[in-house]
Amino acid sequence: MSEDSGTSGTAAAAYDGTAVAEGRPVRIGVQLQPQHATYDAIRRAVDRAEAAGVDVVFNWDHFFPLYGDADGAHFECWTMLGAWAEQTERVEIGALVTCVGYRNPDLLADMARTVDHISGGRLLLGIGAGWFERDYDEYGYRFGTPGTRLADLADALPRIEARWSVLNPEPTRRIPVMVGGGGERKTLRLTARHADIWHGFGDADVLDRKHRVLDEWCAAEEREPSAIERSAGVEAAPEDVGDRLHALGTRLFTIGTDGPDFDLTLVERWVAWRDRMNDAHGTPGATASAG
Repeated sequence: MSEDSGTSGTAAAAYDGTAVAEGRPVRIGVQLQPQHATYDAIRRAVDRAEAAGVDVVFNWDHFFPLYGDADGAHFECWTMLGAWAEQTERVEIGALVTCVGYRNPDLLADMARTVDHISGGRLLLGIGAGWFERDYDEYGYRFGTPGTRLADLADALPRIEARWSVLNPEPTRRIPVMVGGGGERKTLRLTARHADIWHGFGDADVLDRKHRVLDEWCAAEEREPSAIERSAGVEAAPEDVGDRLHALGTRLFTIGTDGPDFDLTLVERWVAWRDRMNDAHGTPGATASAG
């Protein structure tokens, strides 16, 4: 196995995600990318997303915009999640994903536990190895290499779990851990060992391969593949890609949008598709879309 992105071979049969996703409802997330907007606009977008019926509202863990004006307006991730925990009532919240290199893992565990309590048990801890060099350079973190950043992730995950076990008060629930990334030799093995959710990137052919590799690592780690919810970012309309990704076992679909307007038109189409799919498959979602 390699730590590159890879694609599935044309001769391979299509991956059947039925077993890994049995009984899991389709869920819809929106990533409100905290760039090129005032905080008032971000706050209103959170309200609109919850009213639209999404299941999860994510931000991201960067210090500068990733698109558009590189020095445009931008806000920090975890401070924002604390505010969202008070603002929202129903949706789960989290970062897609937290960079492991920006915070001591024990501190991150305590931050997550605190937001978990503020939100009444609605935090997801998304975490990954990190990649955006400017964040590291300008804030004084060691950028290192892909190998050192993955080593940091491998060190952090058990430390976070251990810290949760001794905090007083403890988290309100077993906080779901989402690992983001597609490296086949290390990231997916760490996912199999520690994660409740895996978030992947790429088209259906790429995700087909990644699901196979994740299943192999689950076998090596003596973990049931069905224990890990499969998640993906989507940019196209549900009628174009939804059915294929659903067949692969993907159940959490996240649409990204940024400022200044935070257009939720595509999100609303995915919410409607979610409801049709859950009705058709008899898997009612944990949250109901707005009437």
